[in-house]
Amino acid sequence: MSVPTISLHDFDVRRQEIINELMDASMNVGFFTLSNHGIPLEDVQAAFDLSRDFFALPDEVKSKTPLNGKNAGWEKNTQVRPSTGTADQKESMQLQFARMDGLWPSDEDIPAFRAIAEKFMHQVRDLSVKVMECFAEGLGLPLDTFTQGTVDPGVGDSQDVLRLLHYHSTEGKTFGPNFWRAGAHADFDVLTMLFQRDGEGGLEVCPGRKVVGDFGMGQEWLPVEARLDRIVCNIGDQLMRWSDDRLKSTYHRVRLPEGEERRGPRYSIAFFNQARTDSIIQGPQKKYPPITGGQFIADAMAKNRMQSAEIAKLAAKESAEEVASRIHFVPQHLQAAA
Repeated sequence: MSVPTISLHDFDVRRQEIINELMDASMNVGFFTLSNHGIPLEDVQAAFDLSRDFFALPDEVKSKTPLNGKNAGWEKNTQVRPSTGTADQKESMQLQFARMDGLWPSDEDIPAFRAIAEKFMHQVRDLSVKVMECFAEGLGLPLDTFTQGTVDPGVGDSQDVLRLLHYHSTEGKTFGPNFWRAGAHADFDVLTMLFQRDGEGGLEVCPGRKVVGDFGMGQEWLPVEARLDRIVCNIGDQLMRWSDDRLKSTYHRVRLPEGEERRGPRYSIAFFNQARTDSIIQGPQKKYPPITGGQFIADAMAKNRMQSAEIAKLAAKESAEEVASRIHFVPQHLQAAA
């Protein structure tokens, strides 16, 4: 098994072929990469330049726009994965189409930050519409099922997030065996579209989940090549539920550099398509009860907070040396994979 690459060239002519390839990848792997996707590479590079300039600012400047309770703003080393019990070795800036009052970096700190970011956000969202329409058609649903459910018509209820990510350099540093740039997790959105820079790898995926919400996975982690000209896409828990488990939301992680791999910083940019606050998520077979996009996100975040809080309680009983030097607090359902 491998993560397939799907070309979008001649999209209108090859539409059915592309739908077939997207459905096969999403039902069996949960991940795929897009080539010939239509977003100019200079615009992708401009987004990365913006990200690099933002994260190069002093923490006291970045902290002017702190992460709020609505999934927007800047955070650093705060995301603890229940799968690992350790904080991801990264910082991020989360941007939305809504709920951004007071959270845009000022032009004095980063010139034209909002204009550049919003242009890119709209480009990625427009591309995601094409992909989500293909999913709807492949599932035999009305074409606008997922786009109407995610794209804000102007009422301000979008939950889409563009996340700028900066993974810290590991040069001269040592870590315990259970530290990750991003610990194993499944996304809880509809569709994730991830941009990476050439040579800044570490992303791995592990297919094997059968139903949404479980912790099942296979035994093999598949590497995903980092290329600026390709977009890595994966199904999230919302779409897995919306498709009655036909499309698979897959566990993935970003490992720390190994061997002779470069140990400098890693940058990536993720766009999370999420159901609008009041959109109803329910598949055609009604395998699961209906739930709104807002409630789905609230439940997922609450569950993660509870798991992380329990991990923190356990960690408080251990010495700092023990916490930093061994695998610890890996939940039973993930011990085999760890």
